[in-house]
Amino acid sequence: MPAENRLTLDATLASRDPLRYTPAGLPALDCTLRHASQQLEAGGARKVECELAALAFGEVAKALADVAPGTILRCEGFLARRWRTGISVALHITQYTELKGNEHAAPRWKRQREGQQG
Repeated sequence: MPAENRLTLDATLASRDPLRYTPAGLPALDCTLRHASQQLEAGGARKVECELAALAFGEVAKALADVAPGTILRCEGFLARRWRTGISVALHITQYTELKGNEHAAPRWKRQREGQQG
């Protein structure tokens, strides 16, 4: 079974819901990301514009709750079902960086995995 599922997306935080807590007490935040870029496809330039549902948990959710809509972010994470019983996907944000004039800054929040420094 293929295992790689990582996504990096530069996008504007279009909207975000208030911080909430799961039944287990974990901070959670739902938001919408708006992306616009130009990408190469089949030898030509293609204008790309889309919106993507996203969510964050734990410390990342608490930090993202303080980010104003309209802020440009570089989000990293993985794709998974948006709802446990649905089929639509969402980006599960595990770290992000605010990009306004500082595209190479260190991530503001980074989920640590076993054996990974960060």
